[in-house]
Amino acid sequence: MAESKTNRVALYASAFLVIILVLFAILRDNADIITLKEAKEILKNRSVKSVVASEDFVYLKTEKDLYKIVSSQVTPDMFTDYKVQVKSDSSIVVYFLFLVLFLGLGALAFRWLQKKRPLLLSAESKRESEYKSLSDKAYPIESIKSDVTFSDIGGISDVKSELEEIIDFMKKPKRYKSFGARMPRGVLLVGPPGVGKTMIAKAVANAAGVPFFYQSGASFVQIYVGMGAKRVHELFVAAKNNSPSIIFIDEIDAVGKKRDGQRNDEREATLNQLLTEMDGFENSSGVIVIAATNKIDVLDSALLRAGRFDRRIFVELPTNKERASILSKYLEKVPHDVDVNSIANMTVGFNGASLAALVNEASLLAIRGHDFQVTIEHFHHVKDKVMFGKKKLQILSPKQKQYRVTYQAAKVICATYFDLPFEKLLLSNEKLTPATDEPLIKHELESRVKMLLAGMVACAIKYREHASSAKGDLDEAKEIVDKMIQDYGMGSSLIPSENEKEILMKKLYDETRNLLESLQSVMAFVENVLNERESITKAEVKKRLDEVL
Repeated sequence: MAESKTNRVALYASAFLVIILVLFAILRDNADIITLKEAKEILKNRSVKSVVASEDFVYLKTEKDLYKIVSSQVTPDMFTDYKVQVKSDSSIVVYFLFLVLFLGLGALAFRWLQKKRPLLLSAESKRESEYKSLSDKAYPIESIKSDVTFSDIGGISDVKSELEEIIDFMKKPKRYKSFGARMPRGVLLVGPPGVGKTMIAKAVANAAGVPFFYQSGASFVQIYVGMGAKRVHELFVAAKNNSPSIIFIDEIDAVGKKRDGQRNDEREATLNQLLTEMDGFENSSGVIVIAATNKIDVLDSALLRAGRFDRRIFVELPTNKERASILSKYLEKVPHDVDVNSIANMTVGFNGASLAALVNEASLLAIRGHDFQVTIEHFHHVKDKVMFGKKKLQILSPKQKQYRVTYQAAKVICATYFDLPFEKLLLSNEKLTPATDEPLIKHELESRVKMLLAGMVACAIKYREHASSAKGDLDEAKEIVDKMIQDYGMGSSLIPSENEKEILMKKLYDETRNLLESLQSVMAFVENVLNERESITKAEVKKRLDEVL
């Protein structure tokens, strides 16, 4: 309080001194005094611009200077050619009013600053306290006990064999050290979202019986500079204090992206700290870092070099056999009457998370329908909802419905004829089979393009026109043909000609037309079924095709 009062007095004194100096500068007489002879010389040269007479002096103002001469020395006839202004005391009044105005404005500004000062100090102190609380707060970085086992995860036999060595190392470190072998410092799990990378890391921790420290890469990206690096350091300290242990960093690409060398922001500081911590492992530290990403191409090269992430494990989408294994796990506690192999066949392109969602949605549908168990029909109804999301059903006029029936009938016939992966078609579905990036042979790609063109071909045969809803299938067909010619070298030559794509598309269109024209009886059968119940299975279409072919 005393210090505040002293500061206030000093402020007032400084303000008063400034005002005195300003007033002195304004009121002081800065004219040079001259003799009568000098005055006559200046007047004779006609260099005087104005003449001001006061009680004591006469002021002569030239272009550049201001002179004064004592009034008693001059005579009126000296200034016959000039208009003499009389300097009165009113100028003092003006100066006084100016001083009062100056003091008033100064007082108002001072009071405004006094009122705003607590708010400014409060905002500043709030920012300082926020940063201090973030930097000083002891975030509880604690390990979690993993209850996930490898038996809970289906279809990862290849991945499990890769990780068993690490598990054995953490259980029996002396065995490996006796051979001079060191434990890998980092394991990078690479794969698309939803394949179970986090569950795999938890299963490793459970099998090894060690503490498991989980962090997301995004949790290291902080607003304040230095906070992310501090968080990384605290994580590694906690893991070392509880060694042997496992650190799992999910979505490491959030903090480990390539450095461009043009900036040094918080993310790069955090990445540098992570690299430093991984380099600082001693062979006896007993800490392994497991990281997961689906974008290995964007990671900084320093993370990927030997000595940091020594081992990379690619976790791909499950195969048919692996999907069946995963589904068996999820169906263990669900009352059902389904063949997991049938569901596995209809879920090409599904990851582990999608399969879990599929089983859950089928169970919820069974509960809503008051059924005693989940059947294959429940899976048929919810599969597209899981794959493509729930869409509002379009309200079709009778004519539009006939176009849709013909369009979908042609697609399901071609998909069955070429044995594309699907189990059932619903009239309301725009998609029939999921796109896949798996290596495909030329005739497999052509079969898919024919299926995508089939609806337009059938409508052209029957109605000589098709609906705008064909856009999605047409776009996908064009994309596949473009890749076949440009990327896969499946044209007439490895270097495609200008109209190669047009030639291939016309060839596939004509072949699809010939196929559908030869299967008009099957088209009629499928259209009748779709008109009656708005769905048909692959088995029904195949049975009818077998009767005709």
